[in-house]
Amino acid sequence: MKKIAIITGGTKGIGKSLVSKFASEKWNIITCSRNKTDLNKLQSEIKDRYSTLIYTYPADLSKKEEVANFIKFIYQTTQKVEILINNVGIFIPGLVHEEKEGTLETMLNTNLYSAYYMSRGIIPRMKKNRKGYIFNLCSVASLKAYENGGSYSISKFALYGMSQAIREELKEFNVKVTSIMAGATKTPSWGKTDVPNERFMKPEDIAETIYNTYQLSDRTVIEELIMRPQLGDI
Repeated sequence: MKKIAIITGGTKGIGKSLVSKFASEKWNIITCSRNKTDLNKLQSEIKDRYSTLIYTYPADLSKKEEVANFIKFIYQTTQKVEILINNVGIFIPGLVHEEKEGTLETMLNTNLYSAYYMSRGIIPRMKKNRKGYIFNLCSVASLKAYENGGSYSISKFALYGMSQAIREELKEFNVKVTSIMAGATKTPSWGKTDVPNERFMKPEDIAETIYNTYQLSDRTVIEELIMRPQLGDI
């Protein structure tokens, strides 16, 4: 039986690269996105390129009830999950004291609570199986606030804190947790930037690193990984 990876936000950027990487290694995939058209397109692409299965579900994980619905879908599809990759995120630039009212709530709901509720939904089954791996897509902004980072940095600091907490909680159950602190990666969230592509990391590099980290023996876990463009932060 093929292993199953849950990858949230799988239709764009790092999420899509993760889906492609795990599918190329013959994993079955369960993923979600807010856009059903994008999910259908992704499903078609994966089926055409790889001999594996991909299950998709339209959900906005910034909403608690939609996280719950996605988790129900997961357990209707499989009873065993090897990997959960909490990838969903949003970036809204600005200053804490000037940003639009509700900005913090939007980014906490998307960047923190989505991972919190997804993890709470999946962890009990991993504990029961005494096997599993959770990757949380944090950020270098989880470690150091930067100019115009505003509430994004707050949300990513919080996600890193959560990731550290569940790492401690799950040691005895043989469930691994890794925090990925990634710097500037060329994804749609950067929009039409004037910064040249060469200054960004490739999303494929993040996906490759996560897959290789998973490959380590049961005796070893990389608790956190910091990744930046070769020339440093942008």
